[in-house]
Amino acid sequence: MGSEGRSIARKPRFLCLHGFRTSGEIMKIQLHKWPKSVIDRLDLVFLDAPFPCQGKSDVEGIFDPPYYEWFQFNKVLCFSSLSSLYSFDSYVY
Repeated sequence: MGSEGRSIARKPRFLCLHGFRTSGEIMKIQLHKWPKSVIDRLDLVFLDAPFPCQGKSDVEGIFDPPYYEWFQFNKVLCFSSLSSLYSFDSYVY
């Protein structure tokens, strides 16, 4: 006889995304302050954002680097796009 009829209980899986200029490792440290009875019932997956931090992190001195960002702001590109979008020359009267 095989394993028909038997179900394997799996833990619920959660994707844990860290905050701005931190890391998956930092979030893991923070979440492991939860009760062990809760942690043991979950499958927690921690990822790092795709971009290395380009500025100062608010957690410097509390947690060791590396730090990551989910997006990177390009001020020149952003404002040049906005100025062309709102250019008065493009309006037809």
